[in-house]
Amino acid sequence: MPKKKRKTRPKPKAKAKAKVKAPKKAKAKPKAKRKPAGSKWVRLVEKHGVMLASARGVVPNVAEVVAGAPIIGGWWAHPKGKAIFAALSEIDDSDDIRCFKLIDGKITFAHRRVWPALVRLGRDGAVATDKLAAVQQEHMPTGEHRNFITPFPDWVDDATANAADKLTLAAARKLVAI
Repeated sequence: MPKKKRKTRPKPKAKAKAKVKAPKKAKAKPKAKRKPAGSKWVRLVEKHGVMLASARGVVPNVAEVVAGAPIIGGWWAHPKGKAIFAALSEIDDSDDIRCFKLIDGKITFAHRRVWPALVRLGRDGAVATDKLAAVQQEHMPTGEHRNFITPFPDWVDDATANAADKLTLAAARKLVAI
């Protein structure tokens, strides 16, 4: 049987390569400096208004929220000690949160939304003004902590003072249930 010849297909003509222009690189624009949205820990303090750092008291404390359970002993030795430190540092570094020794002389965080209530309570004598001194902690390279105290009402800005003027004592007490 004779072999059948295969029909060969004509090879397609090579298409001329179109010149493809590389996309123009976008010029780098400097990012606008804006304040990042508050961390989840700052939002937690905002939600509660006032929170203790790690002590137990009439309001929740940040350390136990981070740990997810009550802490027995010091939080530094807790398995989540580094996470607790990071959360407390984020809170302490926020411009929206002030630190006081408000509840039983323990580190207490207060969010900006409750500052007018604290001012009203301080002005009316419902809270001792020494408890309303703002405490700013600085961590030194040696590991030592240094506290800088701003007495009440020196830390109060005009907007907070004006908002405090509009609050009644009862409304302030309700806003800051301490």
